[in-house]
Amino acid sequence: MRYERASRFDCSAEELAAWHFRPGAIHRLIPPWESIEVVREAAPLVEGAIAEIRIRKGPLRTTLLARHECVEPPHRFVDVQQSGPFRSWRHEHRFSNDAGRGTLRDSIEFELPLGAIGRALLGPRMLAEIDRQFRFRHARTRADLARHAELSARFGAARLRIGVTGASGLVGRQLCAMLSTGGHEVVRFVRGKASGPSQISWNPRDAEGGIDPQALEGLDAVVHLAGAGIADARWTPDRKREILESRTLGTQAVARAIARCARPPKVLVSASAVGFYGNRPDGVMDESAERGAGFLADVTAAWERATEAAESAGTRVVQARVGVVLTASGGALRKMLTPFLLGAGGPIGNGRQGLSWISLDDAVGALLFTLRDGSLRGPVNLVAPMALPQRGFASVLGRVLHRPNFAPLPTPVVRAMFGELGERLLLEGALVRPAALESHGFRFEHGSLEQALRFELGRMPEEEVGS
Repeated sequence: MRYERASRFDCSAEELAAWHFRPGAIHRLIPPWESIEVVREAAPLVEGAIAEIRIRKGPLRTTLLARHECVEPPHRFVDVQQSGPFRSWRHEHRFSNDAGRGTLRDSIEFELPLGAIGRALLGPRMLAEIDRQFRFRHARTRADLARHAELSARFGAARLRIGVTGASGLVGRQLCAMLSTGGHEVVRFVRGKASGPSQISWNPRDAEGGIDPQALEGLDAVVHLAGAGIADARWTPDRKREILESRTLGTQAVARAIARCARPPKVLVSASAVGFYGNRPDGVMDESAERGAGFLADVTAAWERATEAAESAGTRVVQARVGVVLTASGGALRKMLTPFLLGAGGPIGNGRQGLSWISLDDAVGALLFTLRDGSLRGPVNLVAPMALPQRGFASVLGRVLHRPNFAPLPTPVVRAMFGELGERLLLEGALVRPAALESHGFRFEHGSLEQALRFELGRMPEEEVGS
């Protein structure tokens, strides 16, 4: 069987190929709705390099080993299945210039198990799913290349060396991939011993000596994303202490190490959250709004204060107040999908609580923007321009999934099931506006909720994919 998709991009074939040949490209190309884990990336992408990928489809688990052949930068490379779910699989990526624009042509030849029976039973569905995946791949590639071109045109084409904590997290993994495919060098903070110049050893529980300041010499910037998951476990007193300390101690370790550097990084972008604003049922909050009340507001305020050492030492500091990051690969949206697909989605509590969201790609793009824009400092809201009540969010998600969205989750049930965690995360919220990003000219890739959900769930109309 054969599948082919070709798209033209607003860049040269050489730039298009370079993006694919750099580390991290495979992470950017995996559709978020698929349960796929990259065990081993083929980096550098050279003749004979092997990529190892774990795939889960419902109850089925399998591992794909793909060997790279015919590696001819900047013209083409081929992935050939060595072992995996197909009888055979050969995927050629070819790059060429067409009327001054780079063209990517993906050509796949594959055979399904069970021969003629497999082709008859599974072939049409497999071709449709491959097309869905490659529509996404080409759309994200186009968006990433456009984002890098915009930033280079505005802030210069300098290649930065950037340290990242929380690099294996939901946002961190995609940020690192976005940075490296854009030509930047990523240095990951790791617990335990660092292995080579691409890692820095740190202890996020040691606010005073958790990082050797010399390890930060030569970094242009640090993005600090590490912290215990807010919604990973029920909020007991011990869990609440872990949530607070994982943010404050780790941030202090980074900030104080920067302050002790002889040549410190020029900028620290430290994660924070829109929980700073507390429960605000009325009005729209921007960065000038006062701190709210409650546990989440207390945590985020302490989290932001923990950056003071770096700021006092002269490093530009940005506190990125992140909203609900939407991606089908994890987080809140992943948890919502099952009940909505079963027809059990709908308003939580009274449904009037504010839900301030941002697509994963815009969150990553905004982090990169704050790194590059030297005039941004202090709190910056990382949310889309169109926050809305939870009831409205449920309505849009139901429409995108073609499912009903009126099954309520009453307040007493939320409190009984989740305790204080449910009270604060599900029944409270605020409508938050990205005033700083807007005033500095940041362009949102996904300005509307429906657009963001269609992209993350692979339900884009053809005109959004481009050609």
